[in-house]
Amino acid sequence: MKKEIGLIGLGKMGKNMALRLLGRNWKVIVYDKNPRPKKELSKKRAISVDSPEDLIKRLSPPRLIWLMIPAGKPVDEVLFRKGGLIYFLKKGDIVIDGGNSFYLDSIKRSKKLAKKGIEFFDVGVSGGPEGARKGACLMIGGKKRNFEKLKPLFRDLATKNGFQFFEGVGAGHFVKMVHNGIEYGMMQSIAEGFNLIRSAPFKLDLKRVADVYNYGSVIQSRLMDWLKKAFEKHGENLQDVSGKVSHTGEGEWTVKVAKKWKIKVKVIEDSFQFRVSSQKKPNYTGKILSALREQFGHHKVKR
Repeated sequence: MKKEIGLIGLGKMGKNMALRLLGRNWKVIVYDKNPRPKKELSKKRAISVDSPEDLIKRLSPPRLIWLMIPAGKPVDEVLFRKGGLIYFLKKGDIVIDGGNSFYLDSIKRSKKLAKKGIEFFDVGVSGGPEGARKGACLMIGGKKRNFEKLKPLFRDLATKNGFQFFEGVGAGHFVKMVHNGIEYGMMQSIAEGFNLIRSAPFKLDLKRVADVYNYGSVIQSRLMDWLKKAFEKHGENLQDVSGKVSHTGEGEWTVKVAKKWKIKVKVIEDSFQFRVSSQKKPNYTGKILSALREQFGHHKVKR
């Protein structure tokens, strides 16, 4: 395939993905309402434009567009509002939604685009801004016939062996949704465990506990490594970190889908409810969760 792509959305993830593709000799045309990341990327050989329409005009057909924007209304506005992408794209063009969209929304958008002969792929992206820059984990949904020709793109964006295709529009975002639900449960367990360790009748160095857990133990993980770094950055008391834990939707979606299908996901549900209740009752467990979110997602956590 030709190494040419339009990228809309230059936040923490989109900007780093653009840089990664530029480093792999892709022609990258970028658009964002914020002029700052466009200016930064222009210095790295990206082509910056002032509107989605301009972006389409700078791409040669069949066009390839990657959206890296917040889930929900912003995606629909970019695609379907008056002057949106659907008015300029042609049959054979491909749209990839790499944000954290709800999988049923992805199915609906695919059907709308298909009426004009536009192919749609949904890609769950995990690894945070660091993964976007150094190689992410990609969970790809769509129709198989075009997946093969898009492999060079996914290979260039992913860490080694870090992408898988799941046939069916919406499948990629579904797998990512459940991934985030599992992430909630894992993080909650770590946070509760370290809150217990902190309350022990021993003078335990939490940084050293996190360190030893991360060398050959059953619970060795990136999350444990990030927790150690969080303690190093903020101190063991996490004094300047908020105990109110934010959530971005996918944990809640996981719980709702499980309830609809009458499948129990008690750990995930409890971890989601903890985040909700932490808004009124912040505590040290919440501080650990917030500190972890800062480490892998660069989320703001200051009190």
